[in-house]
Amino acid sequence: MTTAFVLSGGGNLGAVQVGMLQALADRGIVPDLLVGTSAGAINAAFLAAGPSPARVDALAQVWAGIRRRDVFPTSPAAALRAATGRANSFVDPRSLRRLLERHLTYGRIENACWPLAVVATDVTTGMEVILRHGDVVDAVMASAAIPSVFPPVEVDGHTLMDGGIANNTAISVAGGLGADVIYVLPAGYACALPGPPQSALGMALHAVSLAIQRRLISDVDVWQSRCELRVVPPLCPVAVSPTDFSHSGELMARARRATRSWLDRPLPPYQTDYLALHEHAG
Repeated sequence: MTTAFVLSGGGNLGAVQVGMLQALADRGIVPDLLVGTSAGAINAAFLAAGPSPARVDALAQVWAGIRRRDVFPTSPAAALRAATGRANSFVDPRSLRRLLERHLTYGRIENACWPLAVVATDVTTGMEVILRHGDVVDAVMASAAIPSVFPPVEVDGHTLMDGGIANNTAISVAGGLGADVIYVLPAGYACALPGPPQSALGMALHAVSLAIQRRLISDVDVWQSRCELRVVPPLCPVAVSPTDFSHSGELMARARRATRSWLDRPLPPYQTDYLALHEHAG
C-alpha cells in the first residue's frame, strides 16, 4: 500500500496543515509520497527532507516566525509599476525565495529523502505541470506564483504560475502516481470573516481560496470511490485575514486538536459535507 499526503494551497492558512501534520505524526501516520500545491508545496517540500515528528515540529517553528513581510512585502512603488504595465506582479518574490533557500537545503527535488511532486500551471496553456525533478526552490516558487501577486517562474523552458489554477488539491496527481491511501490536507478558507478583505491583495487571495474550495469538493466526489481517501476536515470557523500571519500558532494548535479528534472517529460516508461553502451568523 502506498500512502500519499496531498497538501493544498491556501496562503497563510498553510499553517493549518502543519497542525494536521503534527496530529498525523502523533499517531505514527507517515507518507510514502508528498504532493503539494502553492502553500502546500512549501510545506510538502520542507517535509520531504525526512517526514518525522521532529521535522514537522521544525516546520511549525518556521510558520510561527513568518510575518507578512516575509511573504507579501508590498510597496506603493511596486503597485505603481504593476498598475502602469511595467511589471507583471505587485509583490517582490525575493523575500519568499530567501525564506525557502534558508530552509530547503537539499537543492533538487530528486535529492529529497521522500518522494515529492510539486504542482504548477503552465501560463501559456493553462495545463497542470508536475515537477518531480529540478531545483526545489524554483519549483516551489513556481507553484506559489499567484497570478498578478508574484511573477511567473521559468522552469525548463516553461513559464509557470500557481498550481492552484490547474489543480489546487492534487488528489489526481497522487492517484496517478500510484497512491492507494490518500490523506488530503486542505488549508480551507476564511469562512467567518466579519467583512470583505480591505486590501486588493487580501481580496485577491480570498477570491482564490473560495474558487479552490469549490474545486476540492468536486475532486473529492470523484476520487472517494477510486481509492481510500481520507479528507482531514479544515478548521471552522476561521476569521483570519488572508494576509495576516500573526495567528499561525493558534491555527496550528487548533488544527492539531481537531485532527486528533477526527482520527478518533469513524470516517464519514460523505466527506464533502464538511467542505461545503457556508456562512456564519453575525
